[in-house]
Amino acid sequence: MKKVFFKTFGCRTNIYDTQIMVQNLKDFMTVANEDDADIVVVNSCTVTNSADGSARSYINALNRKDKKVILAGCGAFSKGDELFSDQKVHGVFGHSEKAKINTLLKSSEPFFQLGDLESIDETIVEDFSAKTKAFIKIQEGCDFRCSYCIIPSVRGNARSQDEDKIIEQIGTLADNGFGEFVLTGTNIGSYGKDKSSSIAKLLKRISLIKGVKRVRLGSLEPVQIDEEFLELLDEYWLEKHLHIALQHSNEEMLRIMRRRNALKSDLELFEFISDKGFALGTDFIVGHPGESELIWKDALENFKKFPITHLHGFSYSDRVGTHASTLKDRVAGDVAKKRLKVLEALVSENNFSFRKKYQNNLLVLVEEQKGEYQVGYDQFFNKILIKSEKSLQKEWINIPEYEVKNEANYANFT
Repeated sequence: MKKVFFKTFGCRTNIYDTQIMVQNLKDFMTVANEDDADIVVVNSCTVTNSADGSARSYINALNRKDKKVILAGCGAFSKGDELFSDQKVHGVFGHSEKAKINTLLKSSEPFFQLGDLESIDETIVEDFSAKTKAFIKIQEGCDFRCSYCIIPSVRGNARSQDEDKIIEQIGTLADNGFGEFVLTGTNIGSYGKDKSSSIAKLLKRISLIKGVKRVRLGSLEPVQIDEEFLELLDEYWLEKHLHIALQHSNEEMLRIMRRRNALKSDLELFEFISDKGFALGTDFIVGHPGESELIWKDALENFKKFPITHLHGFSYSDRVGTHASTLKDRVAGDVAKKRLKVLEALVSENNFSFRKKYQNNLLVLVEEQKGEYQVGYDQFFNKILIKSEKSLQKEWINIPEYEVKNEANYANFT
């Protein structure tokens, strides 16, 4: 039986997609180390140039080890043709072909099968190898056309997973011992628009499943958060952390970026949810074409008003095929990096203040051992490092006393 190693780059959606592939692999053995593998499946990301470069470098290293390489994921659409033509990979397949992986990997002949961008997964995932929490892909694709983003080109338009299938999957995973569920997808706030449902309606059904202790959400768009969703903020099972993608805090920049959100309503939304006791994360891109010094200064002053505790910050990365790649008024890379560091410092300070202010019990799911500490995340998606003589991995524990430091919280548990 040949051995297969899966290398996953990128987002939570890719983590889920890898698990679908693993579950459909019947005639091969999966291994935890690439050196032990006959075949390496690279589930790639293409959201930035850096992501493409990482996958390419990894594939080149595998070629030097004489491994049979298969390319999957978003990079199959952006770089698959080139890598296949250069004979860097034995095979390429797209998202719609994941369930066929067992047959594809049996092929002795090179193959190139991108499939379509209209499919929705049929596989019910029953386990997540070496994971403490379960990732649930509730939808695929995106109808937004932001200036900088290539993802709709490699994931397709928004389409929702069948609600009953999601509920069945979470029920199975809960029976298998999982208590935390992370809802993921390309644009999860669009869930249900094609099925007379919504993210809020889905969450209500999930909350009724026995064994569900915490539900965490991937990134939401501000315009997708409606009154029905806001009514759920007091529910105990909803993680007290939401990630809401702003991308910028200057009105002119939002227009240039072809965003659907607006500064005034964004700030009102963040303040409302923050007052409910939530930690709030966001995405922010610096250095997008058109981000003049004047725009940046205004954006920075506006950003300071937002109660943001977690940040996914990025320097603009040019993607061929996007609207932004056609724009002039470029921002120098070193300037963008300096701007990003300013935002990161602000959010780090906000996070430290948030953790110092909160003095109640932390509910922690312990995920892994790192050196002398066992590491987990609390209900606010903040890291906590725990010293204990007990093995706590995959356990839920309450921590009443802990020390707040800049980088994380620390605790002893007996």
